[in-house]
Amino acid sequence: MRSTVSVTNRRRILCVFPAYTPSFGTFSHAYPLMGGVKAFMPPQGLLVIAAYMPESWEYRFIDENIRRASAQDFAWADAVFISGMHIQEGQIHDIGRRAHAAGKVAALGGPSVSGAREKYPDFDYLHVGEIGDATDRLIERLDADVTRPHQQVVFETGERLALSDFPAPAYEAAPLKRYLIGSLQFSSGCPYRCEFCDIPQLYGRQPRLKSPEQMCAELDAIISQPGHPAVVYFVDDNFIANRKATREMLPHLVAWQKKNNYPLQFACEATLNMAKQPEILELMREANFMTVFVGIETPEADALKGIDKTHNAAVPMYEAISTLNSYGLEVTSGIILGLDTDSDKSEQNLIDFIDKSAIPVLTINLLQALPKTPLWDRLEREGRLVHDAALESNVLFKRPHDTVVASWRRAIAHAYEPEQLFARFKHQCETTYPNRIVTPTKGKLTFTNLRRGLILGFNIITRVGLVSDYRRPFWSAAGYALKRGQIEAVFNMGFVAHHLIRFTREALRGEHNASFYAAKAAEAEDARRRTWWENAWRKLAPEREAA
Repeated sequence: MRSTVSVTNRRRILCVFPAYTPSFGTFSHAYPLMGGVKAFMPPQGLLVIAAYMPESWEYRFIDENIRRASAQDFAWADAVFISGMHIQEGQIHDIGRRAHAAGKVAALGGPSVSGAREKYPDFDYLHVGEIGDATDRLIERLDADVTRPHQQVVFETGERLALSDFPAPAYEAAPLKRYLIGSLQFSSGCPYRCEFCDIPQLYGRQPRLKSPEQMCAELDAIISQPGHPAVVYFVDDNFIANRKATREMLPHLVAWQKKNNYPLQFACEATLNMAKQPEILELMREANFMTVFVGIETPEADALKGIDKTHNAAVPMYEAISTLNSYGLEVTSGIILGLDTDSDKSEQNLIDFIDKSAIPVLTINLLQALPKTPLWDRLEREGRLVHDAALESNVLFKRPHDTVVASWRRAIAHAYEPEQLFARFKHQCETTYPNRIVTPTKGKLTFTNLRRGLILGFNIITRVGLVSDYRRPFWSAAGYALKRGQIEAVFNMGFVAHHLIRFTREALRGEHNASFYAAKAAEAEDARRRTWWENAWRKLAPEREAA
């Protein structure tokens, strides 16, 4: 549905999504292999806001991961809407400055401002919370006046719009062919209270749901766009947050896939205790789910207690991973170093886990405290929050900072040493990929997929198989997969490994920092996007920039 606010003026809204700082999980190094891919995944939130605008209002959507908003874009707009996460803070401020330089009013919403509004005193309007009554009040204000207010105005959501009333995201405004994967939302919220996570505070512990009919209609919109991504990621905070609802939704998803000859593969994020849900796992297999991201965080059971994540131990960890693999689900994992319970043995325990679990992709980060989390509150009480951009985290670890960072460096070096990485992919060829369903060729035999496959295949053969210094372990794993008829696995492992190996080497050279959220990485990316003159000016006149 659109906003029910009655407006009297026509407005033009420019929706701008900030660029990400490079990370393990965005696969930016692999985009050139795809031919035309420029960004990871379209942002659901800003596309939903765009679709919610009054019918008489125009909107444009620009993802600065694809292209930078131009002076002409700002000149076109009456107001600029921005949304982003904490990692995008520097880029958020930059877009706001450019909007103001163009004389436009700037409104900021999304998870970062909702979690820490004090970070953004430079914006005209703050939209705190999810889409709802605050959104309608912002629309009313902009309908009446699009000049910049004398002081900042904050609209905070008191009554959220039900997910069942959400408009379909404005996919038509996003160039889906430029994204690696598509995005889709079925539920919002998570019942767990992991110490480091801000989801319960931002979106609640009682999951809210869209209807299966809404979800299928959004899938129709995605596949109607030429060149759409072949993989769609469910951005739900926890795919099994409401197990009953997930179990009831999945048959609709299976039916949609069968009706359309399985044009898509799916991925999602869930807790490891989904291994106790065989009925859900079988339905996911039938719906063509390929990957599940699991926040394993640490293989140490005592550490899981310390971060309120004992649900990861509901099933023995290796048994749970094996169960997911048996349904064709390749596990990717989030790992955290720098926990209070870490000891001199934690690094080796993690390395042993990497080898034994055979999980190919692990996003290994240092602990970072986010606002509105139990971790933030505890560390604030203990005087252990530090705000030093020269450090790799805002947490004062119990172990020496340099010791923790050195441990992180050794862990990623081991995880993404080419022989180790491709050995884990070979394990997946044996234990995971054979358990996936065989989908109709008709759904995949499209011009876009053929073109994409030819480009990707050529680039993998040349850049990975011929030119790279890790071509020998690649061909060893590729040969292993080809003998089993797993051609798609060859594409996947070449694509993923190319990014992970290159990103790791850059990280070990100090070009990326040890936490996806840390200020140092955000500032470095901000500096990279500024012109030479802008960076020189900041060095010559830092006081003026700070003002």
